[in-house]
Amino acid sequence: MTAMVASPLIDTLSRGALAIGAYALLGVVLLIVGFYVIDLATPGKLSSLIKSERNPNATLLTSAGLAAVGLIVAASIWSSSGALHEGLLATAVFGLVGIAVQTVAMLLFDLVAGISVRELVQQAELQPGTRLLAVTHLAIGLITSVAVI
Repeated sequence: MTAMVASPLIDTLSRGALAIGAYALLGVVLLIVGFYVIDLATPGKLSSLIKSERNPNATLLTSAGLAAVGLIVAASIWSSSGALHEGLLATAVFGLVGIAVQTVAMLLFDLVAGISVRELVQQAELQPGTRLLAVTHLAIGLITSVAVI
């Protein structure tokens, strides 16, 4: 009798673990895509700016952009209807849309506010404009994630 009870539990736990693994893998892929899109939109090689030059402006902008992507991915997962394949597809689509929105917003903000990402990432000291753009990234990520829900 105990074996019959354990079997549905094991089946449920296995499906849950598979879903967690699939969503986590997709989230990591979207974060990697987000990093490379931010890299394309940022002058210079982003990994070099962060790792070798230890540029605080590039680091903060990238961190905020990836945190925003994480918010969007989390909201997409949360709003999925429980069907794994549909949830993964919605998460992938909304994650990619969120990455695109972040990139366009960064470029638009550069134009509208006159805060040049190009100039910011050339500075060795953390700049006030970087803080503003970082908060803008997070705000757009939050807005996008709520729109997903």
